[in-house]
Amino acid sequence: MNPNLTDISHVIQLAVAPVFLLTAIATLINALNTRLGRIVDRRRVVQERLHTREPDEADAAKLEIRLLVRRSRLVYYAIFGAVLSALLVCLVVAGAFLGALLGVDLARSVAALFIAAMVAMIAALGLFLREVFLAVRSGTHNQP
Repeated sequence: MNPNLTDISHVIQLAVAPVFLLTAIATLINALNTRLGRIVDRRRVVQERLHTREPDEADAAKLEIRLLVRRSRLVYYAIFGAVLSALLVCLVVAGAFLGALLGVDLARSVAALFIAAMVAMIAALGLFLREVFLAVRSGTHNQP
């Protein structure tokens, strides 16, 4: 068997795990996107009700809007982190193939990209956790 073909088949085997990781990241992005949509919808409802409420109720609505804005920012940044992670995983796969095709040792670069992808994913999951915490806390205490 041609050594280059052997190298390429080995890279394909190594690329399977990052492809599964991309599927998991896409699922996370979908969940975050759904969550962001619900937050935006809720903010619209609260803003619409804000104009028809009594002054004392308006303060509570303004607090809820501030909380919803904060939560939407957290989800937005979580989506950014997840998308960045996905892009870095794609670069990992591309780097592995380029290294095999060009006969260049890109192991350190590929490892650095993978570490960066994991850091971005950790950040995205941390932001997601914070947003969930705020959502749960606001449901029980109604405070931002």
